[in-house]
Amino acid sequence: MAKFSYEARSSTGERRTGEMDARSRVEALERLRRDGLRPVSLKESDTVPRSTGPGGSDADSPPLTREIPRLSGAQVIVFTEELSELLDAGLQLEPALRIIEQRQEKSPLRPVSAFLRQQVRDGVSFSRALKACGRNFSELYSNMVAAGEASGALPQILRRQCQYLIMMDDLQRRIASALVYPSIVFTSAIVLMFVFLTFLVPQLTSLLSKTGQQLPLVTRLLIFFSEFFGRWWWAVLIVLAAIGYGVWQALQTPKGRAWWDRTLLHLPLVGPVVRARFFAQLLQTLATLVTNGVALFQGLTLMHAAIPNVELKRLLADVSALVGEGGHFSRAMKKVGFFPPMLIDILAVGEQTGDLAGALERAAKKYDRELTSRIQHITTLVQPLVILLVAGFVGIVAYSMIAGILTSVNSLRAR
Repeated sequence: MAKFSYEARSSTGERRTGEMDARSRVEALERLRRDGLRPVSLKESDTVPRSTGPGGSDADSPPLTREIPRLSGAQVIVFTEELSELLDAGLQLEPALRIIEQRQEKSPLRPVSAFLRQQVRDGVSFSRALKACGRNFSELYSNMVAAGEASGALPQILRRQCQYLIMMDDLQRRIASALVYPSIVFTSAIVLMFVFLTFLVPQLTSLLSKTGQQLPLVTRLLIFFSEFFGRWWWAVLIVLAAIGYGVWQALQTPKGRAWWDRTLLHLPLVGPVVRARFFAQLLQTLATLVTNGVALFQGLTLMHAAIPNVELKRLLADVSALVGEGGHFSRAMKKVGFFPPMLIDILAVGEQTGDLAGALERAAKKYDRELTSRIQHITTLVQPLVILLVAGFVGIVAYSMIAGILTSVNSLRAR
């Protein structure tokens, strides 16, 4: 059994707080609904200790978090896919985890499933058990599962999460594949520049200095950088490392994290992808929750905890507050000002026809298509952009050397 502290509102809008004992978060939410209360927040505050075996030790205690093996991205996808299929087939959560635990393949999925099953048997909610698995499951993943538990739509949420993980894994693979050739070209260019600046440019400098001619500006700059990096390369590396560490530390602060998340939404190429992913995930999850009987305000509250971007979390909190005051979803989005007019129009039609879940589903599919299109656009542009960058770098150095040589040759001919 676990103890939950809650904050809820009655049908008259009166705010109520308290604590209750329940076996899971789902049971606690169900009891609040039966009492005619609309939950605003529900947190597990304490867990009743389990009985221990002989000698005061718990014979069935689950392994410590540090003993849980690390899952790869592909293994998390396999776990999510198998679990959603088992739950779809009508199995309860604990037997489904037992089946994954008993799989023949020797993989980290077995001990992870064993840990999760033990936690669930002890009355811990599945989302809380996932958070106890170290870094195997992200905060977003765990909060999405919490939303599924609250709505009774855990299989659908897991299936949606599996699609999201597959899409992100496919994106990473495509970007890595698109960067293979440019990386080889870039590495070769760096080696070539090192040879130029270390061996060829000093010899060229010695040769050109004998002519006594004023060299072109680009050639003088090349010689300056060659001498500077040849003498102070270690200092350059230290400064770059210090700057990188300082930026990383700044981004760990609340203000730095908020600035970065806000800037990320407006970066070329990256910003539209982040926004499309947010819209697609928000709308699809809300559609699943509303379809399964979860109130829109509660769904927004659950989604707020699942959004990792600080700026998007703030915007969603503003929308949730307006909806909690009795406003329409579409009007709340319009008042916040971040959401696209087309999305607002789709949801406004759904609210007027009484089919908000269907409108959410249609809008989610639209932004799913937009996200796929933008990802394909980025992966198509990555390779030529890197090649153009390398070509420009090599071209500048080559032009600097050739310009100096031609100037010297012309001066010799004039004599």
